[in-house]
Amino acid sequence: MKKKALITAGLVAAIILVLLFLKPFQAKKAGYTFETVKVEKGNITNSVTATGTLEAITTVVVGTQVSGIIEHVYVDFNDNVKQGQVLARLDETPLRAQVEQSQASVDQAQAQINYQEATYNRMKALYEKNLIAQADYDQALYNYQNSKASLSNAKSAFDRAKVNLAYATIYSPIDGVVLNRAVEEGQTVAASFNTPEMFTIANDLTRMEVQASVDEADIGQVKLGQRVQFTVDSYPDDKFDGEVSQIRLKPVTTNNVVTYVVIFSAPNPEKKLMPGMTASATIFIQEKQNTLVLSGKALRFTPDSDYMMEMMKEVMKDGFTDGMPAPPAGTEANAIQGEFQASGAFPALPEGVKNVWLKDENNKLKPAMVTIGVENGSNVEILSGLNEGDEVVVAMSNPDKKSSAGTRGGPGGPMPF
Repeated sequence: MKKKALITAGLVAAIILVLLFLKPFQAKKAGYTFETVKVEKGNITNSVTATGTLEAITTVVVGTQVSGIIEHVYVDFNDNVKQGQVLARLDETPLRAQVEQSQASVDQAQAQINYQEATYNRMKALYEKNLIAQADYDQALYNYQNSKASLSNAKSAFDRAKVNLAYATIYSPIDGVVLNRAVEEGQTVAASFNTPEMFTIANDLTRMEVQASVDEADIGQVKLGQRVQFTVDSYPDDKFDGEVSQIRLKPVTTNNVVTYVVIFSAPNPEKKLMPGMTASATIFIQEKQNTLVLSGKALRFTPDSDYMMEMMKEVMKDGFTDGMPAPPAGTEANAIQGEFQASGAFPALPEGVKNVWLKDENNKLKPAMVTIGVENGSNVEILSGLNEGDEVVVAMSNPDKKSSAGTRGGPGGPMPF
């Protein structure tokens, strides 16, 4: 019996729902007033926010591979430099001494090899005539080959000394701007364990990038090529455009919060943007232009319960007298509501379909089903079910009651039968 009653209640509620959509309703109580919004053409976006730091696309730290005293520094902060331009020069005196010493070692090794070669040739001739022992010949051959190896080693040391001498002159590896100069004339630099930082050069400040941190909850929505708009504190009224150029896979964990580095391109033709600035960015993950837009309040609106009960009673009264099957004897609207909701028989709306309530020029309410697209919390895109200019109810009130209905209930949830 209980199952039969629930089926009956579900059938009755379904009939009421159909009649509600087919028959507009006008409240008999004149005290109700409605707040509406119009469906309008406009733009709608769904976005993700992130913060990051502006950097030059290519930044090179210039150092030195040899130790010594800085003799001359030829550039300063913010200087424009060309590839191959001399930036600084170390004192070459000790390095030149090493070159000369290495040259002397080469000359000495060459003299040694000449002597050992002559000795070897004499011993070879005697050995071939069986005039010397095998051991004497082997010793001469060893001395000659050993002198050749010594000459090769001396030449290598000489070449290394010349390279070190060349390293005393510091050249710019790229075209760019000097961001940092970390040395002064007369300063001693030591390159024994690591390369001392002398200059930092940015390649092209007309093209920058933002290295932003995106939360793991949002990273799945970020795609290459998406439009980005960001601001910096130095120019609070200016908005700069860019796009997502790289999504790095390496996670960054800070205080158990996981983020991912996303790179945004940032054209900088006026050179307003500087390296190190903090950027507050908005990534537009969905964008629609010139589409129907409705306030999100409309999806969350549910009419007042008393008002809804009046609608149900009037629809039931009119509808069931027009050839529709009558409800079971003694079944009241509130009883139908309770049994119907308890049964859970009301089918959920399809994904992307929501309820809204319309108000026409005669102050009538009627439910409508709409298909939505982009939704950003404040507004929603309407794909079908409404036309431009339609008035959709977002709130209602009755001065005679202590409470009023507004944006109650879940977005687009089932109507309260």
